[in-house]
Amino acid sequence: MHHRTSACAPASGVPAPPRTVRRRARLAACAALVTAMTALATGCGGDSAHHASEGAASSSSSSAHGMDGMDGMDGTAMGDPSATPAYKISGASVVKGTFQMLDTRPPGMDNVKGTAWLAQGPKGTTVTVSLTGLKPGGVYMAHLHAQQCSADNGGAHFQFDKAGPTTPPNEIHLMFTADKSGMGMTTVNNTRKTGEDAVAIVIHPNEAQDNRIACADFAF
Repeated sequence: MHHRTSACAPASGVPAPPRTVRRRARLAACAALVTAMTALATGCGGDSAHHASEGAASSSSSSAHGMDGMDGMDGTAMGDPSATPAYKISGASVVKGTFQMLDTRPPGMDNVKGTAWLAQGPKGTTVTVSLTGLKPGGVYMAHLHAQQCSADNGGAHFQFDKAGPTTPPNEIHLMFTADKSGMGMTTVNNTRKTGEDAVAIVIHPNEAQDNRIACADFAF
């Protein structure tokens, strides 16, 4: 006959706590264990791509949101305000577009103005955006698009490989934060050339990317 001995048995001569107290203690310990295991699983799994994207949205553009060094990207993957702008790239062919307001813009975005440049040269594609009239401290995203602004506000994103992922370097994204005056500027590089297939660029608030603010056509 085997006798079970509790790992937490009271010392000799010390009366055991009432059964109800012991049961509550065991339940509390189990609950703590389950909570710890749940937290561990959440930290190591779950929808990691979604959380990574959300985390990137809340970071500043200068850190590239943990995406530095992505294959096919030259430098910061989603924009670097201190990078050489597209219109200063030596030996590159440069096209320029002026942002036009879109009816899908959110409230308070009526005075947004700006310019975009797309340069193609020996090192691939460089895109620069510069805008004013944004919400100070607001985070914004810009994407190259495959259609002109008059066609469904730019249509779908430009992709090097249409069967590929919707992230850089297969797409060209720019993320930046407007300064205290509402001005935002950044530059991104991609080692591949877009040719004349990326014909427009669209800017959105990062938290509401269906609300396209403005679009610029590139004058090839």
